[in-house]
Amino acid sequence: QVQLVESGGGLVQAGGSLRLSCVASGRTFSTYAMGWFRLPPGKEREFVAAIVRSGDGTLYTDSVKGRFTISRDNAKNTVYLQMNSLKPEDTVIYFCAARGRSGLTVSAIGYDFWGQGTQVTVSS
Repeated sequence: QVQLVESGGGLVQAGGSLRLSCVASGRTFSTYAMGWFRLPPGKEREFVAAIVRSGDGTLYTDSVKGRFTISRDNAKNTVYLQMNSLKPEDTVIYFCAARGRSGLTVSAIGYDFWGQGTQVTVSS
């Protein structure tokens, strides 16, 4: 079992930056690929970014490429999402997720554990 706790959300002006953090409980963090998803109002959870267990492979959805960067620190049991050049349409709740299987996937059903989410609000 893995418990995930996100932090770092908040209110920022368009063009600004935020860094989300997700801390995992337990001593097996390095055995999980990690992902970030977001939940637009009235829609299904959508993929944002993912990172492999070792941290040397990443995957992004097209809308955030060049603006967001996912990284991890296995010694700190933490995955990060650095978000730059934020836009009002990035205003949603962001979730981190842990995947106990090999490889990366953009599908939410491919992740086994989820955090409670952190709200990001970008004002225009």
